[in-house]
Amino acid sequence: MSDPTNTVDFDRLKERALFVRLETLRLTRIAGAGHYSGTFSAAELFVVLYYHQLRLDPSRPDWPDRDRFVLSKGHAAIGLYPILADLGFFDSAQLETYTRFGSAFGDHPDMRKVAGIDFSSGSLGHGLSVGVGMALGARVQHRDFRTYVMVGDGELAEGQVWEAIMAAHHFKLGSLVCIVDRNQLGIDGPTEEIMSAEPIDDRFRAFGWNVQRINGHDLGQIVGAFDALATADSSTPQVVIADTIKGKGVKRMELDVNWHVGNLNDTDYEAVYEELVQGAGL
Repeated sequence: MSDPTNTVDFDRLKERALFVRLETLRLTRIAGAGHYSGTFSAAELFVVLYYHQLRLDPSRPDWPDRDRFVLSKGHAAIGLYPILADLGFFDSAQLETYTRFGSAFGDHPDMRKVAGIDFSSGSLGHGLSVGVGMALGARVQHRDFRTYVMVGDGELAEGQVWEAIMAAHHFKLGSLVCIVDRNQLGIDGPTEEIMSAEPIDDRFRAFGWNVQRINGHDLGQIVGAFDALATADSSTPQVVIADTIKGKGVKRMELDVNWHVGNLNDTDYEAVYEELVQGAGL
């Protein structure tokens, strides 16, 4: 069971972030295409959540008092599956079937098939509404778990997201934590050109949320933001806006809209692998 009170091993977190990126490369090679860049932007956020923050017990994936995590930007599931396997939710050998016919592991996660997945995503923009429902469910059941929802900045163009933001404040859901992966790009281009999201922090504050804005690749800042969250029984919903770089770690992919979905050939695969390893400095 993960324990947020443990001393933070930043070397371990850094190594696990590299693990997420390398596994994303490997699984994309199996599938023939994949979401590299939107997963690389979230790698540090994933590892701090799962190796430091979330209250989980992999031996009991349905434990009623576990923290919930909703990956609203579900196309980044390719980076989440290896973490769940590493923690013991399922045998990592199952990932060899990634996206193959009959596999439990699709491009988006399916809660009916994959242990450790709390909600099936696909159509973007729904996750925060689901998180509001989960937080309300905790209140009705008198449970103290938190609900964390990771949204992409492109999702903020959808009205349903802002309805959920408004509802969370109205119902005083202090156990709800929204994480915005502010990686600057959607599938169609820069978010500020497609539909301006800024000033994100001021907009959340106007809706009554407690706001923190951090560098989403700085492990210390991520840990600090999560450690600074108000208690789950508070009345103010919380958002961590993480400024990130889509494609972080691979120069050819960083802030390049053409890598939202892509595939590397064998020569490029080896070069990117080495770039990631060298860049991690481990």
